[in-house]
Amino acid sequence: MRRITVLGATGSIGQNTLDVVSRHPDDFQVFALTAHSQVNAMAQLCLKHNPQYAVMGSQSAAAELKELVGQRISTQVIYGEQALAEVSSASEVNVVMAAIVGAAGLAPTLAAINAGKDVLLANKEALVMSGQLFIDHAQRSGAKIIPVDSEHNAIFQCLPQAAQQQVGTMALSEHGIQYLLLTGSGGPFRDLPINQLVEQTPNAACKHPNWSMGRKISVDSATMLNKGLEYIEARWLFNCSRDQLKVVIHPQSVIHSMVQYTDGSVLAQMGEPDMRTPIAHTLGYPERLDSGVAGLDFTQIAPLTFKQPEAPRYPCLQLAIDACWEGQWATTSLNAANEVAVAAFLKEQVGFTDIAKVCDSVLQSIQANEADSIETLIAIDKQARLTASKWLQEYAK
Repeated sequence: MRRITVLGATGSIGQNTLDVVSRHPDDFQVFALTAHSQVNAMAQLCLKHNPQYAVMGSQSAAAELKELVGQRISTQVIYGEQALAEVSSASEVNVVMAAIVGAAGLAPTLAAINAGKDVLLANKEALVMSGQLFIDHAQRSGAKIIPVDSEHNAIFQCLPQAAQQQVGTMALSEHGIQYLLLTGSGGPFRDLPINQLVEQTPNAACKHPNWSMGRKISVDSATMLNKGLEYIEARWLFNCSRDQLKVVIHPQSVIHSMVQYTDGSVLAQMGEPDMRTPIAHTLGYPERLDSGVAGLDFTQIAPLTFKQPEAPRYPCLQLAIDACWEGQWATTSLNAANEVAVAAFLKEQVGFTDIAKVCDSVLQSIQANEADSIETLIAIDKQARLTASKWLQEYAK
């Protein structure tokens, strides 16, 4: 019986994780669930899974949750950043699903890493913001990192077993690997005339053609900044150089990513676009678990196509690729600027194409410096958010 903490339980990854866990009641016990402010959704999850702890983002949300669940279950309701760290690092916990979206997920994920847990990493920002520091912490504590994102999980599955044991430190060439191929659908605007991008609405950006995701990550998919963040994450997970990492658009989302070997072989992980597949893989690794996802019927699959991303259509992707090799300050700044810009877009305060403008402006404004501690990274993140907010204030005039 493995005890699991799910960080970000009310999000799509969290809910899919609990769906898989519920299929294996003899293998998993839910120790803690966390959410920021979705009280009603959290109440339903607590009533179903009866965790030992439920963590909310604020005292008021925790009080509201206590009222909803009452005395029906034994769950202890707590709140705040310290509580998040405690349920991530508790001695009773074996596995932590790190699925809090955005920079807010960094601290509790690091707490799990420092406690030597098996960390199922779905929070991109942990590596985008802290990169080498994150990997160094895992090396010191002996924590096991298994990537959950469909693309990174696909690459992980296509690696030799020896490389799978060296997440963050592997030398790809020593395992006969030439390069890694990250696939992306291209989002809802992949075939739209470029001159029409400026007029696209939040609702249009959130209509992903293949995946069911939250609104923020759906917008990131439309700009392909999401793929850019995955590029940065892949750099750290698989310790690759710039010429060992490529991005290709694959509209059907059947091949989730690929590994090309030096002998010309290409290994690809394929499956339905359902996050329960990589989640089940990480939960059961190295064994396989039933995920509830049907297998592919190759007689019903449409032709698989691939193409290079167009720079004018996806300027955010290029910003991310360049930032990846500029330094940690750049990727931290880009992530912060994008969070501010996307939030403004979803509130219809800026246009779709302004997201890239905000990110570019922040990257040009932030001074390069050494990001050698978590405190420094948090300061860079804060400065980037302030700079992005000032851009938006000027835009509104």
